[in-house]
Amino acid sequence: MTLPLDGIRVVDLTQVMAGPFCTMLLADMGANVIKVEPPDRGDLSRLMGGAGMRMKGDDNAPFLALNRNKRSVCLDLRTDDGSKVFHALAATADVVVENFRPGVTERLGVDYDTLSKTHERLIYLSISGFGQTGPYADRPGFDLIAQAMSGIMSVTGHAGGAPTKAGLPISDLAAGLYGATGVLAALLARERTGRGQKVDTSLFEAAVGLSVWESTEYWATGRTPTPCGTAHRLNAPYQAFRTGDGHIVLAALTPEQWTNLCNVLNRAGLADDSRFATNEDRMAHLTELVDEIEGALAGGTTDTWVDRLLGAGVPAGPLRNYAEVFTDEHTRAREMIEDVEHPVEGTIRTLGFPVKLSDTPLRVRRPPPLLGQHTDEVLEEIGWDEGPGADADAGRGVEP
Repeated sequence: MTLPLDGIRVVDLTQVMAGPFCTMLLADMGANVIKVEPPDRGDLSRLMGGAGMRMKGDDNAPFLALNRNKRSVCLDLRTDDGSKVFHALAATADVVVENFRPGVTERLGVDYDTLSKTHERLIYLSISGFGQTGPYADRPGFDLIAQAMSGIMSVTGHAGGAPTKAGLPISDLAAGLYGATGVLAALLARERTGRGQKVDTSLFEAAVGLSVWESTEYWATGRTPTPCGTAHRLNAPYQAFRTGDGHIVLAALTPEQWTNLCNVLNRAGLADDSRFATNEDRMAHLTELVDEIEGALAGGTTDTWVDRLLGAGVPAGPLRNYAEVFTDEHTRAREMIEDVEHPVEGTIRTLGFPVKLSDTPLRVRRPPPLLGQHTDEVLEEIGWDEGPGADADAGRGVEP
């Protein structure tokens, strides 16, 4: 069965999180992703992770999480042989993706300007900490730094609490998503123009780009947004509340939902309370509102309240941990867990595909590759037969 990106070849120079997440998305959509790794250690994520993350083979779990549906080629781009092989490989590619710090690809001679001179249809994605231009371009980029400098940490957690980062590496993941979206847009543009182009995104811009509510509040009111816990920035009630045995999240944003919530809680009088008459009133008296709702919820269990609220047309759900998420019947019904056979690890689990396509469904075609597993195979495909460099040991040395 064909996949959406069948026939698109991606040469992947990325490591760790944002870049590999981007190229995994492209691979999941059917692209032929060739991961180019330094021969001495490979992608750094092969070595990442503490206790419990070490697998049976040489790779750690973080690498397995982000590199399915790819093939691995070992090349040292600092050697003449490695550089020659890479240029031959890039000449066959539709897309090159890299996440080095700005300036590194120029020193290695694998930058967009160099490659596009002989390959005008090439699409070249750069993912970095702060982008290819601007006063911070040369700074190292990490998710934590991007979360801090983009404002995300300033609005995460509870008012008056210690600085808190988002629990997920949201800057890394968002940069990968924006990068993949940019590649898809560039592929469509190439269909019209016949030309490739450079795509440039960063962890910083991705994090700032997610601040749709926060930027709205700042520009509309002049106030600097602050942390608000699980509450919504503009609406109430819309947050997590304690129940008799855990927490529930609920949203009662319309007048009808608010009235129904009060009735389910057996607090019908709240609907007529002047403190809570409108959304603006409820936001102004949020502390009292939370106390009233939690006082009522304390008399029942999370599951009971979820059932009653949903039955009354009030959006609600339980607050779950990941052990609960991955045993949930809906998670399984939506096929968000995939079993993959790995040549060393045996059966491993990976996340399923969040996007379902009716005619070209995505699927796991390859397990995460062993380091250099496909070097000979790929070089044979591109017809490389120029002597040294045509095997897994080509140009072995120290990578940048």
